[in-house]
Amino acid sequence: MRYLLSILLVLSLLSCSSVRVNYDYDKTVDFTSYSTYNYYADMQSGLSQLDEKRLLRALDSTLKARGYRLAEEPELFINIMSDEYRGAPNSNVGVGIGGTGRNVGGGISVGLPLGGLNLQRSIQFDLVDAQRDALIWQAVAESGLSENASPSVREGKLRAVVKKVFSKFPPKVK
Repeated sequence: MRYLLSILLVLSLLSCSSVRVNYDYDKTVDFTSYSTYNYYADMQSGLSQLDEKRLLRALDSTLKARGYRLAEEPELFINIMSDEYRGAPNSNVGVGIGGTGRNVGGGISVGLPLGGLNLQRSIQFDLVDAQRDALIWQAVAESGLSENASPSVREGKLRAVVKKVFSKFPPKVK
């Protein structure tokens, strides 16, 4: 019984992962040749002005810590796009009725969703080679979003997104 409870606890913790990220990149690109970056001047991030500033600050500090610098004539351009949507509730309760007797069996099960729809945010990061004008790396992060979060909570969530997204940048050469 303890074994079953510990498995359920681990699965529930894994399913509550705050940020999920999908990556894609051009395997023919030598990412060590890039050292400067900037953002597209006409970038339409889809974030509020305050959240966009928070995200760019987190991104600047992360890239600076990795040896990249912001430049007027960059080698990489960064484009950010986001979208908010309502996801289906994750929790369900199953109610079942059944009976057996003398080789006869039957059962009924009903799933009842718990809680309402949850707000999710998807943020896409595109890194484009400035000289070739070609997409070379892309990450799409999905995370939960609280509509009434305080500014410090919003900043913390955006920092977590940037940290998770750029944990695999530049891609490791195999």
